[in-house]
Amino acid sequence: MGFTVAIDGPAAAGKGTISKAVAAHFGFAHLDTGLLYRATGRRMLDGLEAVEAAEALTAEDLERDGLRSAEAARAASQVAAIPEVRKALLDFQRAFARRYGGAVLDGRDIGTVICPEAEVKLFVTASDPVRAQRRFDELIASGVETTFDEVLADLKDRDRRDSARASAPLKPAEDAHLLDTTDLGIEAAVEAAVTVVKQRLEQGR
Repeated sequence: MGFTVAIDGPAAAGKGTISKAVAAHFGFAHLDTGLLYRATGRRMLDGLEAVEAAEALTAEDLERDGLRSAEAARAASQVAAIPEVRKALLDFQRAFARRYGGAVLDGRDIGTVICPEAEVKLFVTASDPVRAQRRFDELIASGVETTFDEVLADLKDRDRRDSARASAPLKPAEDAHLLDTTDLGIEAAVEAAVTVVKQRLEQGR
């Protein structure tokens, strides 16, 4: 059985954590599609052309150190704005989405471009200050030296770039369920997402 859950949203809104929890709850496979772009950006920083990097991407590239760094995030946003890069990664994501047993994909254009026919679409968001604080705490915990203001400025810059790009801009699908995590703890956010998926599964029986 193919059953796709598409979860989109800006950085640090909680979509990655929610996606992993939803996948674990239902026994679905999970793909953080942002890693595809971070890995492509990492290879670009190593000297490859962006499109060449996307076309040559391997599973091993997704396991590289440093993919969660701010540098990799900026590079990911840059390569994601290139239509040829997105095209090169499209087939991989769509094949994963329809794998037997169900799949959860999180990113920025899953419900609008990659899987417009997904059975469930969620758009996870939160206020800018809350998202910046979450990302700041993550970076400090991992030993990265930065300031809250730097993180906030970086998030806003990435949001502008992702939302304004001509190819697959960041935006909720028209039929997506909006999930604002500004005032939600992770357990409540996951419960809300699980409820949406469960309702859709029951409708399909």
